[in-house]
Amino acid sequence: MVRIRLMRIGAKKKPFYRVVVADAKARRDGPFIEIVGTYNPKTDPAEINLDMERVKYWLGKGAQPSDTVKKLIERVSA
Repeated sequence: MVRIRLMRIGAKKKPFYRVVVADAKARRDGPFIEIVGTYNPKTDPAEINLDMERVKYWLGKGAQPSDTVKKLIERVSA
């Protein structure tokens, strides 16, 4: 199964995430298929950059978003 989930790339105590499309069995920071956005929770308000065209493409192909990514998609769409 393919998932849309977060991949942490930030330093210690400074989280920064990429929103990636990856196989569900792959490790959190392991191999991925495509980067579809970024998420920076440290800014106020949190900075969310998503390529909604690619997100919709992958959702149409059957990719399942994680709970956190589902909330981020809802925030961007609203």
